[in-house]
Amino acid sequence: MAGDSNPPKQYGITKPISLLGPVDADLQRTAELEKFLVEAGLYESPEESAKREEVLGELDKIVKDWVKQLTSQRGYSDQMVEEANAVLFTFGSYHLGVHGPMADIDTLCVGPSYVNREEDFFIVLNDILAQTEDVTELQPVPDAHVPVMKFKFHGISIDLLYASVSLLVVPPVSFFPI
Repeated sequence: MAGDSNPPKQYGITKPISLLGPVDADLQRTAELEKFLVEAGLYESPEESAKREEVLGELDKIVKDWVKQLTSQRGYSDQMVEEANAVLFTFGSYHLGVHGPMADIDTLCVGPSYVNREEDFFIVLNDILAQTEDVTELQPVPDAHVPVMKFKFHGISIDLLYASVSLLVVPPVSFFPI
């Protein structure tokens, strides 16, 4: 193969077609497209965005209180109850910022090793959510390929998943590099 003038094949990420930035016509077309999307109602209002953030804040408080309750019931020390934590992560279209006004929020709750999905998530947390005034259409789906709890919270659709990590205390969300 000495003397083979063909460059070796490269697999994986391909080179960009162009490294140039947009020209004025590109920027104008982008502005026109965004204007059309706004007029068509495909972007949510700032008020709707704020409501989603409030709902996620309330849900975060609920899951943190749920884990503290379970920690206390299992006989852990007062300090452990104080430090008990769960964190919420959004993913999917909401996390990417490409959701529409009526889209659901895909959410993952990460909890400590002693909180399990089968009983604690799908029974205990389900009961807490069922008793929460602004939660409607609560539907646990434990046997799905991806086990999920689906519900509306203040009218916003939520898909909530659960995963436990091999830790007794889950660090705050700022600890996770995402």
